[in-house]
Amino acid sequence: MQDTIETTQRESMEVDVLIVGGGPAGLATACRLMQLSEENNHSLQVVILEKAAEIGGHTLSGAVIETRALDELFPDWAAQNAPLLTPVTEDEFFFFSGPERAFRVPNSLLPRSMHNTGNYIVSLGKVVRWLGEQAENLGVDIYPGFAASRLLFSNDGSVKGVITGEMGISASGEKKNTYEPGMELHARYTVFAEGCRGHLGKQLIDTYGLDSASTPQHYGIGLKELWQIPPEKHRPGLVQHGAGWPLAEHGASGGSFLYHLEDCQVALGLIVDLNYNNPFLNPFDELQRFKLHPTVRQYLEGGERLAYGARAITKGGFNSLPKMSLPGGILVGCDAGTLNFAKIKGTHTAMKSGMIAAETLFKAIAEGDPGGKDHAHYQNEFRLSWLHTELKRARNFGP
Repeated sequence: MQDTIETTQRESMEVDVLIVGGGPAGLATACRLMQLSEENNHSLQVVILEKAAEIGGHTLSGAVIETRALDELFPDWAAQNAPLLTPVTEDEFFFFSGPERAFRVPNSLLPRSMHNTGNYIVSLGKVVRWLGEQAENLGVDIYPGFAASRLLFSNDGSVKGVITGEMGISASGEKKNTYEPGMELHARYTVFAEGCRGHLGKQLIDTYGLDSASTPQHYGIGLKELWQIPPEKHRPGLVQHGAGWPLAEHGASGGSFLYHLEDCQVALGLIVDLNYNNPFLNPFDELQRFKLHPTVRQYLEGGERLAYGARAITKGGFNSLPKMSLPGGILVGCDAGTLNFAKIKGTHTAMKSGMIAAETLFKAIAEGDPGGKDHAHYQNEFRLSWLHTELKRARNFGP
């Protein structure tokens, strides 16, 4: 556990709830907290720290989302112009057997979790920015450009907040004349929504032994590109998933995706399970090979790549979930590992985990809780939710 004694003089700020991370989980937490605050006429100060320069700045666009959590959080999301513009109209799954060959699996043979009827293809960055606007309209304070660098602990060992990253450090580690120490943010409760393998979340899991009753977490790396394609090749609403080549050629596992969004844009990518034992496998190179397959190339020829990126993915599922509550805080979303790999979706599950956290913490604060407690009954609320049912049903989908 980090030292609680600080010698550096820092500015500090006291809030009711601090949320680390401005993605779907963190924003859903904040929005639900402020909705409850308004419904119960109980004032709350809620702050989100987001390391990107703007909300959505580190979100890779192109995703298929299920609206179940969004329907609960904002039932009128369509009237509020949420950027869910492309309903899924076609589902295709291919088994790639080589660089020129592919077999389409009939939809009737696919598990129910792979069907996308009623879902939407979205720019996740736009959805996150829209959620950020809703949060600010509800009274949430969002601080973009501030990374949570270190944990703060109370004398009793509970989390009492974070310290933001220092500014004005040279490449050699020297303090420049523009140096500013990080700010301390103290909160009754801190919600950690950093995403997969969040650096503070990892420390908390280790410090409090939150994964002592869980199976080891499994990870993948997802590589994604966003393309502008010719209008005559665009099939808005088409969702394609695949397995096999090129990863199977190396004895590796994973899968591929290709989504036709609005505005003649396509998001495509490759997910590589991080258990491969071939030291020569390069996930980036495999994505470039995948793009040359005729099934994919037919859409990209004559197009232009607009953006690209990669991120880690938690895929251990239900059996790898840690205990999500801890003294003074809660882990939500991919910080806890709530992605449903059977559905290849994590946005709705991340949002729901944050909404449950919000309801748990608001009830405690409204009853006069001074903070610092381990609200283990969050686990009970989680077990009673559709989120628990969904993740448990998918627990044996893969390793």
